[in-house]
Amino acid sequence: MKTNSTYRNAAREAAESRFARSVAACLSESAETVAPDIAERLRFAREKSLAIASRAREGAHGLGVTASGAAIAGFSQSSWWLRFASVLPLVALVGGLVLIQDWQNRTQISVAAEVDEALLGDDLPITAYRDPGFTEFLKAPPNE
Repeated sequence: MKTNSTYRNAAREAAESRFARSVAACLSESAETVAPDIAERLRFAREKSLAIASRAREGAHGLGVTASGAAIAGFSQSSWWLRFASVLPLVALVGGLVLIQDWQNRTQISVAAEVDEALLGDDLPITAYRDPGFTEFLKAPPNE
């Protein structure tokens, strides 16, 4: 199995190499027939792109690049700061979810306590608790 994939890779690289040589040959033949103004513009564009590429290479020296391709200034891949920074959003998310759940529990408890206080503090006969419209009574705002 491994020899089959190795053969395919070698064949692909050979085909790519032949194609690159044929393109280079065509470009070399056509370069002699280019008008002088176009040749000057191409020379200027080539110099500009080389300058940009060299500046990009110089700027990349101070950056560490992770396996995913993200550049991180001043951190090595094994740095504990990088690990801490990657786990920090997950910790913040879990902490936020816990706080939201706690807040919802406290709100439900306080609403239930208000209903219980209204039921126990009000002067109602026992038959009122069995009345089908009792839930409507609970939902109605208290008259003061």
